[in-house]
Amino acid sequence: MTDTPRPGAWDTDGTSALEELARLRDEVRHLRVQARNRPLIAQAQGILRERYRLADAEAAFALMQSASQRFNVKLRTLAEAVVRLARPDHGAERWFPGRARRPAPSLDLLAIDDAARAHRSAVLQATLSQTLAVTATDMGNVQIGDHATGGLWLEKHAGLSEEFVSFFQYVGDDGTACAQAARDMAQVTVRDVGTAPVFTEEARQAVLDAGSRSVHSVPLVSDGRCIGMVSAHFARPIQELHAAQLKALDRTGRQVGRWLDWYDRTVVLDALEYLHAVARHPGMTRARRR
Repeated sequence: MTDTPRPGAWDTDGTSALEELARLRDEVRHLRVQARNRPLIAQAQGILRERYRLADAEAAFALMQSASQRFNVKLRTLAEAVVRLARPDHGAERWFPGRARRPAPSLDLLAIDDAARAHRSAVLQATLSQTLAVTATDMGNVQIGDHATGGLWLEKHAGLSEEFVSFFQYVGDDGTACAQAARDMAQVTVRDVGTAPVFTEEARQAVLDAGSRSVHSVPLVSDGRCIGMVSAHFARPIQELHAAQLKALDRTGRQVGRWLDWYDRTVVLDALEYLHAVARHPGMTRARRR
């Protein structure tokens, strides 16, 4: 029988057993993210290596890494864009010639003054915090839509168990409240997770095991598309939210959805334009990841 580390227990090097357990969980989560991203990044590496006649896959990774760091765009987001978007014309100086730049939509509902310089991670965290404040709970998560599959990837969370985060790292287009909200592009309230038909049995058990008994999901939408999802979880079954809460959440979902759409069409494309310009420089073939 294995004993659960108790508060105050210490290893010989002075690190508490609970701190070590937390470190190991973070490491496992990091490895899972790497495993999830590796095939997509490898595909993007192959495309870039062929397109720009790079020396090897390392040079292609260094190219994406440079653009990722310069524009603060997640490597997976950049790789997905490389795979999804049409390649630049052969020999063209610019990847997106004649691209019109739009001003960043406001994020005043999140109390973010400079939306054009806001970091995507900070916007998603503020979105989650705003949603939890409106719904008066401390459990929730934010997901971002996958352009290729139409599913949702979990990116931010609060108050939810490691098992929940692992199980819902990616959800498809059915079997959960967030999937229904994304499909219908409308807010969805699940009053009682234990009896709601929207969940598959596995998903239902994962939610209940995390201590959530009800959930409210809000789509992040722009121009008739679901860009992502923010969900609030509650420890007890709930009734419908008040009209004022629904209105505030709808406004947040639309504002954040517009900003995320702008980010994909502006910041991510800026990063790709930079990547294209650097890749056309002969010295790039000797680049290595940092």
